[in-house]
Amino acid sequence: MENETFRISSYIDPGESFHFARKHLAKRFPNKAHDHDYFEVFLIENGRTRHWVNGVTQWLEPGQLMFIRPGDRHAFKADREQGCQIINVMFRVETAAHLIDRYGDTIRGRYFASADGLPELHNLGPARFERAVNVAQQLKTAHRTLARIEEYLLTLINRVADISSQVNARAPQWFVTACSAVQAPEVFRGGAAAFIAACGRSHEHVCRTTNQRLGMTPTQYVNQIRIEHAAHLLRSDDIPIESLALQCGFEHTGYFYRLFRDRYGTTPRRYRVLHQRNPF
Repeated sequence: MENETFRISSYIDPGESFHFARKHLAKRFPNKAHDHDYFEVFLIENGRTRHWVNGVTQWLEPGQLMFIRPGDRHAFKADREQGCQIINVMFRVETAAHLIDRYGDTIRGRYFASADGLPELHNLGPARFERAVNVAQQLKTAHRTLARIEEYLLTLINRVADISSQVNARAPQWFVTACSAVQAPEVFRGGAAAFIAACGRSHEHVCRTTNQRLGMTPTQYVNQIRIEHAAHLLRSDDIPIESLALQCGFEHTGYFYRLFRDRYGTTPRRYRVLHQRNPF
């Protein structure tokens, strides 16, 4: 795919530090992919989209947050039936450099400073998803100051993304990377086996590390991610619950119902009734 470079000067004035956009994505891929001379963060608010990034195509769904770096080449194609709405925040490279320098122990190698081949993707639980939308919307009418964009990014890092919400920063990098990778539906649908494959270590080593770092088995960890993803879909999608369970990687609906009730204290059907009354 051909490429073009988007420039921050096309979106903000010299005295401004960020750009906020809330938009519906086109239902076809553009003629060209694009990279940037700035960083950006985007959140899938509703619908779903195909996302072509650095040569890989992935499906993104509500509650997924991605940190894009200047060199990442990407393009979107919204689902033809559902469409897709995203919140997008762009910020200058100088802002990223300052935060990495000041908070290197927390940021370096993670979030927008990740050195992986693909940009970092986070699958947010319902509470973190709501928080992500709220803190982003506060930027809509805010002055485009350096203080506001730094506040926003630090809130994302400390109170919204926070890799896997559980993984200690001292965990081995291979484990942190795998915990980030398994947030994507195409990975967690494959269950514990897919998580172990993403780790690139032996089954016994992954089980031991997961128990040490997270206090649970790989199966329990992946099921927790699946159930959080199911909650996203229940809040934003009307597909039948049996189909939704399959979409999250559960072949047996009864097992899905039991895990969901254990996590949220109610049935998936009741959860949908309660939470679709208050779309973000």
